[in-house]
Amino acid sequence: MPSSFSRRQFVLTAASCAGASALPAWAQEFPNKPIRIVVPQAPGGGTDILARNLAARLTELLKQGVTVENRTGAGSLIGTELVARAPADGYTLLMGGIFNMVMNKALIKNLSYSPENDFVSLGYVSAYPFVLLTRADLPVNNLAELAAYAKARPGKMTYGSGGLGTLQHVWGAILTSSLGLDMVHVPFRGAAPAHQEMMAGRVDIMFDNISAAKPHIQAGRLKGLVVSSAQRSPQFPNMPTVNESGLTAFEGESWFGVFAPAATPAPVVARLREALASINREQEFVARVERDGGRLLNIPPAQQQGFLRDEIERWVGAVNRHKVSAE
Repeated sequence: MPSSFSRRQFVLTAASCAGASALPAWAQEFPNKPIRIVVPQAPGGGTDILARNLAARLTELLKQGVTVENRTGAGSLIGTELVARAPADGYTLLMGGIFNMVMNKALIKNLSYSPENDFVSLGYVSAYPFVLLTRADLPVNNLAELAAYAKARPGKMTYGSGGLGTLQHVWGAILTSSLGLDMVHVPFRGAAPAHQEMMAGRVDIMFDNISAAKPHIQAGRLKGLVVSSAQRSPQFPNMPTVNESGLTAFEGESWFGVFAPAATPAPVVARLREALASINREQEFVARVERDGGRLLNIPPAQQQGFLRDEIERWVGAVNRHKVSAE
């Protein structure tokens, strides 16, 4: 007769095998066909470029083709909704970020998807501070001087953005409101036209991602006053944070991550999390993110949903307090 230890071992082994056999064959063999990462923004932007870098590395790690599919429309709603309603099998993923997982929740009533309930996070990738830019000939060199200059010209100065509801618009509105500035928002169809108008002297300031702002600052085409992160950026070590100014409290980064439909089986989620975590440890990938002014965002799986909930709570509150609208 087998010992009690042996019987227990047999029961556990049998249960484990039963659990494994209960999984669909595709889950046990994942991945066995190409995977697509849906980017809910146009090709060529920062989100798209990051997704393509990840897709190339995932193709190598998973030994299966990983492609990027740009699904634009209605801001970032079309592509994000597509993934929320896609089969939960790990073969349709979303390149998400603060723009579609937080700001849409803050700005859109009756949002057609729930960032917290319709998705599971596979891994957060990177985060980038914003830089407050001014046109090169604006006679200010720090945030205090800008605030004084703008307060002397209520309703006459402008801040640009890449469009209504973009992070440039929302954070620009929150920052100028918290400083007590009366400025006119000028939305454009993308960040590039806004930069051009600033360089032409027709738009005064813009709060924008450091990766987009960096070449203009380095070339002297625009000036950078402060960064939005908790710490100074290694790219601009002499540029203070907003909080260092002592004028107002503002801290935020534009972050990115990869998401799957919420019902995706746990073994598939674990496999994809493992691959993404491996990429975040690669020195070449780390160096690429840091060159663009960002940092790696390594959040343990157990804390990922909590991170998203905290971000939603924080920015929904800020949008409501400062009465920011995308309409």
